[in-house]
Amino acid sequence: MTKAATLYGAKTQTEVLRPGPLRPANIIRSKFPTYKNGSNGIVIKLADGPEIPPLKEIVAKETADLLDRRQRLSVRELAMKFEKGLNTATLLSNEVKWRQVALLERDILLKNLKSVLESLRGQVTGKTKDEIEESISMVEILAVQLSKREAELLQQKEEVTKLAKSLKQASEDAKRIVEEERANSHTEIECAKNAVQRVQQAVQEHEKMSQSTGKQDMEELKKEVRVARRIKMLHQPSKAMDLENEIRILRKTFAEKSTDCVNLLKELELHKRLKENGTPSFDLEGLQCLGSVLRIVALSGTHMDLSSVSIQWFRIHPKESDKEIISGATRPVYALEPQDVGRYLQAEIDVGGEIAVAKTAGPVDPDAGLVDYVETLVRKPETEFNVVVLQLNGIEQPKESVHVLNVGRLRMRLTKGKSVVAKEFYSSSMQLCGVRGGGEAASQAMFWQPRNDLSLVLAFETARERNTAIMLARRFAIDCNIILAGPGDKTPW
Repeated sequence: MTKAATLYGAKTQTEVLRPGPLRPANIIRSKFPTYKNGSNGIVIKLADGPEIPPLKEIVAKETADLLDRRQRLSVRELAMKFEKGLNTATLLSNEVKWRQVALLERDILLKNLKSVLESLRGQVTGKTKDEIEESISMVEILAVQLSKREAELLQQKEEVTKLAKSLKQASEDAKRIVEEERANSHTEIECAKNAVQRVQQAVQEHEKMSQSTGKQDMEELKKEVRVARRIKMLHQPSKAMDLENEIRILRKTFAEKSTDCVNLLKELELHKRLKENGTPSFDLEGLQCLGSVLRIVALSGTHMDLSSVSIQWFRIHPKESDKEIISGATRPVYALEPQDVGRYLQAEIDVGGEIAVAKTAGPVDPDAGLVDYVETLVRKPETEFNVVVLQLNGIEQPKESVHVLNVGRLRMRLTKGKSVVAKEFYSSSMQLCGVRGGGEAASQAMFWQPRNDLSLVLAFETARERNTAIMLARRFAIDCNIILAGPGDKTPW
């Protein structure tokens, strides 16, 4: 018994340490069930390491992943993925070969072990013989398991081979498609280069032509400049200068004729008045256009003090005979405002109980270009004007400080720096007109009553700015269904 056990141990150790085809089996030992001899000669199955998914699942997963990403990859990336899949399939095929070699080696090992156990079975008796027979049966079971595993490996090898062939074919197709796309891209690039070259040539030709044409134009302009200088040096006026002189002379003649016509109309009106009554006659002096000032002058040849005479100004519509009294206009001087445009102005002077009348020869003319300027400002949300407050509720104010008047779409606001002096929306209680009390700056002054308890007299930089502010405010107020007028003026509603 001792000799047999010794021989068995020695034989087993020799078989384990034998060089040759048994050594590569250790490479994939962790992938197959491992057995060892326990106490009393019992074969014990060792615990397996971490489970590794079968080769078939790995191949199926890779294939599904490739098919899923095929629609999102470009041709070049698809080719790279196919090559990667082909490499993976090659590695899997090599792994299958290694497993097959390991199975063959284990098969040889089991056959050798079985032959050793059978040789020992004939040499021992009793309990040891039973143990050897049990070991032989376990070896046979292991042989059956290895044969099954070998059949599975053969099937997996066939599947991997098919997959490798399909991946190889797909990789070749992808390479062919890449080559075709590359050729097409090269063709398109060449066409684009040719087109760019043609455009560059056309641009260069156009630049050359423009340069040559520009040089010719420059030479012609230089010649014309030389001729013009020569003409100027010789004091020979050109046709354009002659036309300008003629137009200037015609304008001057037209203005003189217009003045003569106005004077003739005034003389006719004066003769009519003298025939009607023997009261002193008066006339209005000044331009009859917006922005000017009308002044009452006596025509009897004697100087008359009009400060102690009762005076009242009226507006008369050209097609109507009714007179509209201008409230507050009781001075010998009256500054025309936008509401007077298109109407006659008449001043009635009470001299010793007799009424003398001075009337304009025609309707008041508008300021040239003022209407278009106001229409331009209407498009803005608000417009600012620099003003000086002359009176506040009838009390004179210092004239050094400058205020800002904002005329907006919905309201008017007067500010001085950050402080607000007056801010009111357009309403029926608001009044706005030119100053009617006379004075040197009457044409630049405006009367504004934001509310019943506040009135202001504002002076603008020019008469044009004053008339612009009045017209703009009235235009915005009309959009709000409000009519801004002066004290006592008539309104349509």
